[in-house]
Amino acid sequence: MNNQKVGILGGGQLGRMMIEAASRLNLSVTILDSPTDSPAKQIESTQQHIQGAFNDPAKIRELASQVDVLTVEIEHVDADVLAELETSSKIRVCPSAFTVKTIQDKYNQKQYLESFGIPVSAYVDTPDVESVKRAGEQFGYPFMLKSKTMAYDGKGNYVVDSPQKVEAAVAALSKTPLYAEKWAPFVKELAVMVVRRANGEVRSYPVVETIHKNSICHLVIAPAQIDGAVAKKAQSIAENAIKAFTGAGIFGVEMFVMENGEILLNEIAPRPHNSGHYTIEACDTSQYENHMRAILDMSLGSTAMKVPASIMVNILGSDSDMQACYKPCQEALTVEGATIHLYGKKECRAGRKMGHITLVGESMMQVQRNLAPILQAIEPDIQRSLTLRPLVGMIMGSDSDLPVMKVGAQILKDFGIPFELSIVSAHRTPLRMVEYAKSAAERGLMAIIAGAGGAAHLPGMVAAMTPLPVIGVPVKGSSLDGVDSLYSIVQMPRGIPVATVAVNNSTNAALLAIRILGASIPGIQKQMAAYMEKMEGEVLTKVEKLDHVVSEGTF
Repeated sequence: MNNQKVGILGGGQLGRMMIEAASRLNLSVTILDSPTDSPAKQIESTQQHIQGAFNDPAKIRELASQVDVLTVEIEHVDADVLAELETSSKIRVCPSAFTVKTIQDKYNQKQYLESFGIPVSAYVDTPDVESVKRAGEQFGYPFMLKSKTMAYDGKGNYVVDSPQKVEAAVAALSKTPLYAEKWAPFVKELAVMVVRRANGEVRSYPVVETIHKNSICHLVIAPAQIDGAVAKKAQSIAENAIKAFTGAGIFGVEMFVMENGEILLNEIAPRPHNSGHYTIEACDTSQYENHMRAILDMSLGSTAMKVPASIMVNILGSDSDMQACYKPCQEALTVEGATIHLYGKKECRAGRKMGHITLVGESMMQVQRNLAPILQAIEPDIQRSLTLRPLVGMIMGSDSDLPVMKVGAQILKDFGIPFELSIVSAHRTPLRMVEYAKSAAERGLMAIIAGAGGAAHLPGMVAAMTPLPVIGVPVKGSSLDGVDSLYSIVQMPRGIPVATVAVNNSTNAALLAIRILGASIPGIQKQMAAYMEKMEGEVLTKVEKLDHVVSEGTF
């Protein structure tokens, strides 16, 4: 299929998963790494690999002499040697030596990104203790003191929360040059995998949410449970950042989302990334396969998710034995939709990535439920609360409608359906109504329940501006018993459908919204069937009771 030979600097778990993807495409791959039984070498026995450090110039040149394309599994390589190979040989380096070298130094990376208009947190060079103190005066406390190079998984970062901590921070990070960064009070951490083909084509995967434990990635939630408009903005920033660099391959772009919806790019990894593991089970083409396609200038595969929801959990080493470390994997064997990946590492150390588990499902609600026993096996004493993006929007013209609407809200809550509740008035806040209706689908809603009294224009106006199904709830007013509202909602012109229910019946509106969701989410449909059986059981119980009363003559 493709006769070019690929050389990979590094043979850890990322290289291992690259090998798995390459083998399906019949690609020839050679690994350079010191251990003879590194995770990548364990599963590739058909070729003679090179034993040696992946940052050893002589070994890099040896590998380069045997392959057509050179790529990296870890960015801490000798970029100068890669640059030499780019000019002195026919070998292609992916991504380019310039890209690797720029990204290796996080301070230089920030400068480069900023020059292309990519939003980053404010930062300043801090070559000595005095400059670190000045950074504290400039940014305030806390702020981040960071190593420019050789920093990953939280290593090389220090939170300076007071002037008294400055000298301790500098001493702790004294082995590398430092820079300071303004504290970013983010509400979520996001990541996007972006693939760039050798011909310049760029595609991005869905935005994911990352949750860290001790500065190491713990969970990856795909897609991120955030407003769709924010996700679209994050995806655009990630793609623009990668377009600014040269060379082919997959890139992991990590970002912060602030409370006001602003996105700040944190850092980039010029290689497959932990936040993209989920793509193996959850996307049409994994990040590893697309990396191979990109560096060999083959057609890129689709980056779309093939399942509605996925969560990846890292299996991190601890000070205990292997059996304790793998306890979550034992639990995962009994969990629906779970796939276990173990990396073949022989030693279990605190914080070491030993494997990961990916869960997929028909909805994020289902995946979160299935994740619970796995998290319990990792942290028995910690209950982690995960957020869900609303699927149903419940709006009303005034807070006076809340007593009617909250009954339906409770139904949604009882079914475990994530929803949002807000006031949107067609007459008093028309611009807000337009913004709400037009953005609803993009934000991730699947149905809207709109309660309104009097003229009751809200359901119809919203339906005229959104492709989503809208269910109107006529709210009884001080006069006409809500019949005016009912007629207003029912009498919509052709082409603008609005479902409606009886006056004040938000219960049925919520149940109809749940049935709409159930048409595409089988688990919700099963819940609805169980609800109907429960109702039938309650009625039959009443029938039986009534029969008993009649037979006893006690009515």
